[in-house]
Formats: sequence, structure tokens, C-alpha cells
Amino acid sequence: MLAQRDLPLVITDGPDLVLDRVAETGAELLREAGRPATDLAGVGVGLPGPVEHATGKPNNPPIMPGWDDADVPAILGARFHAPVLVDNDVNIMALGEHRAAWPDVADLLFVKVATGIGAGIIADGALRRGAQGSAGDIGHVAVPGVTDVVCRCGNVGCLEAIASGQAVASRLEGATTPADVVALVRAGDVTASQAVRQAGRDIGAVLATSVSLLNPSMIVIGGILADAGEHIVAGIREVVYQRSLPLATQHLRIVTARTGTQAGVLGASAMAVDQALSSDAVDRLVA
Repeated sequence: MLAQRDLPLVITDGPDLVLDRVAETGAELLREAGRPATDLAGVGVGLPGPVEHATGKPNNPPIMPGWDDADVPAILGARFHAPVLVDNDVNIMALGEHRAAWPDVADLLFVKVATGIGAGIIADGALRRGAQGSAGDIGHVAVPGVTDVVCRCGNVGCLEAIASGQAVASRLEGATTPADVVALVRAGDVTASQAVRQAGRDIGAVLATSVSLLNPSMIVIGGILADAGEHIVAGIREVVYQRSLPLATQHLRIVTARTGTQAGVLGASAMAVDQALSSDAVDRLVA
């Protein structure tokens, strides 16, 4: 890591304002690292919504008004004069965790539990995005037996509406954000700890189906709620090992992410490096 910056960005400000800020900050980081813009081999970007990876355009993202079909690669490419690759934020977190922490694990499921819930799928050693880039959207899978909780997507009983960091915070006194939930757990608040463990059980109920479908050898839990210690992982393990077939869980490990808040940055850079070192890119460079 040569330089980094943590910025508060409001995604609902739209692509023009947000990407302009991103481009300005990127230029500042290049100067801070003492590298000319001509040294830039590629740019990796993660967005909190479905992305058509082939074009880099958001595809009907539910929490990103004004972003649908925005040409992010063209907007940033005009500023950086380098290839720009865009993907869903959980996908690049999965890629970063896989490359940096578990490169020898061919089948891995990365689950981000933060304001929302999503998953990135590594199968046969490669990231799997699905037909429209929405593979791994477990946050909008219905939790068994829940019929009275309405999700922001309009459906009822979605995992995100029940077990996300924001959902847990809304049920706890003294908490308004997922970070508040983590702080309460770390302070020894029993009610918060129980709520996080129950969220883990609810997540586990959905992941049990994913285990049967994908047969991963590892599930990695990331996102801010993973910072609440073993409570959420314990809840997930409790249900996954109970509900999944013994053959599928025989060698299954369920752990917290090793890369922490750097997972997305590492994944975005890995995506850009893969593009820069692809056979087509090397051929063009040589030519």
C-alpha cells in the first residue's frame, strides 16, 4: 500500500459528484505516493450494488438513485487515462480476502455483514458474478418463518431486514449504526451480544442453503459486524452445522476475515492487476 485515504461519501449524491471526488482524491494519492499519472496501470472500483462487470455499469442498484447504467469506466477513464474496472463491493472484498489470505482455497464464500448483507462467491478458484452481476445477493433471501418484517426492496422477511448491522441497531437501545452495535458488544452489553448471536443464527439459516448449493470449503465473515467478535460467527456455525448435510460440512471452516477493512482495496487492486497482466494487455503493450 503506497497511499490511502478514508472519505465520507454519500452515494445518493449521484455519479457526477461522487466520481468527481473520487478522481480528485485519486490524483492526490498519486502525488502523495510520488508517482506520475503515466505509471498508473489500471483502476479498480467497488460499488454497493449490482454491476454488469463487462461494461462496468451499475445495474438497477437499489440504494444508488441516479446510478443505473452510469458509465463509470468512461467517467473515471477520462480522468486517469487508464483501464477502469468496476464490480460490486462484496465481490471485490471476496477477491481481496481470497488473494491475500486464502489463495489455496478454491471454493470460498465471503459474507459481508454491515449496513446490508451480501456474499461474494469464489468457485474453482475464480470469482463468480452471475448473469446480471447479482450472484451472492443473499441479503434478499427470505429467512424461514419470518413473515412480518418488510425490507427496503419491498419484499417481506429478507435476511438484510432482519440480521444486518442496521437491523440489529434498530432493535437496541443506545444504538443507531452497526458501529454502535459493535461498541456495545465490546463493552459487555449482554442484550447486544445476544442480538448479534441471533443475527448470526438468521444468517446461518440462509447460508445452510448456500452450503448445500455451492459446497464451499470455507465461509469468511467480513463487514463491520464481524468486529463484534465470535458472537456472530458462533450463531452462524450453530445453524449451518445443524442444518447442512454432514458431507457438505465435513471439512467446512467458518471464520472471520483476515483482511478487515482492507479487503475491498486489495480486491480492487487485484482486479486491476489481473487486467494489466492479461495476455491481451501484454500483447498491446509489446506492440
